[in-house]
Amino acid sequence: MIPAPSGATRLHVIVGDPMAQVRSPAGVSAAFAARGHDGILVPVQVAPGDLPDFLSVAARLKNLDGIVVTIPHKFACYQACTSATDRAHFLRTVNLMRRRADGSWHGDMVDGLGFVGAARAKGIDPGGMRALLVGAGGAGSAIALALVEAGVGELAIHDSMAERRDALIGRLNGLGKAPVRTGTMDPAGFDFVANATPAGMKDGDPLPVDVARLAPAAYCGCVITRPQVSPFIAAARKIGCVTGTGTDMYQQHQSIMVDFLLGAEAG
Repeated sequence: MIPAPSGATRLHVIVGDPMAQVRSPAGVSAAFAARGHDGILVPVQVAPGDLPDFLSVAARLKNLDGIVVTIPHKFACYQACTSATDRAHFLRTVNLMRRRADGSWHGDMVDGLGFVGAARAKGIDPGGMRALLVGAGGAGSAIALALVEAGVGELAIHDSMAERRDALIGRLNGLGKAPVRTGTMDPAGFDFVANATPAGMKDGDPLPVDVARLAPAAYCGCVITRPQVSPFIAAARKIGCVTGTGTDMYQQHQSIMVDFLLGAEAG
C-alpha cells in the first residue's frame, strides 16, 4: 500500500508523450514505500517542443529528486545530464535521471538490462544466438548494447531511420565483440527477435517483422506495455514462440530503476 503523500514526500516524475501506456508510477511508488522511502513517482506528459521548458522548471523544484524518461525524450534528456554512467555515455541516451548534490542531473540507461532480464526469466540465454532487433531509438540502442554484452553470436539491426541505425552499428562494432550488421523485417534464421518500436500501440499498426517467417523456436520480445500483449507477441505465440512482453521487461527493471533513483548504480 502506498502511503498518502505529505509535504515531506520526495517527488519523482516520469516524462513522455504519450503517457497512457506507462505502468511505472504505481509500481515505483509502491517500491519506494516497501523500502521505507517517503517518495512517489507521478506521470507528466510533455511534448518534445516543451521539453526544454520542462527541464528548466524541473531544475528549480527543490523536492524533485529524479526523472524517469520514456518516449520520445531519451536522447534529449541525455543532453541535460551533467554526468552519466559509461553505458549512457556510450548510447548517448538515458531513461533515468537522478539529482546530484549540486542540483544537476546524473543519468543512466537501463532498458537493455530489463529486456535481457525478461528473456532470462523465461529461460532464454541470448549468448551465442543470432539476434534481430527492430528499432534503433533510445530503448532499441540500449537493448542492442545489452545483447552484445550478453554475448550474442551476431546482431542485425533494422530501423527506418538509416542514419541512426548505421551510427549505432558503427559504435557497437567498435566494441570488438559480436559482429553487428544491417537487418531487415525478415526474421528467418534468427533465434532472438526483439521489437523496440512503438509498432502495435495503435490499431492498424503494421507488424515490426514478417511473422510468417518466424521460427517456432525463436524467442520474441517486445517493449510495448499497452496493449499488454502486442500484436507482434500475439502472432509469435500462435506460432509457438517463447515470448516476453513490455510488462515482463518492466517487471525485471523496476528494482534497477528504484536502486538508481535512490542512489545506487546498476551493474
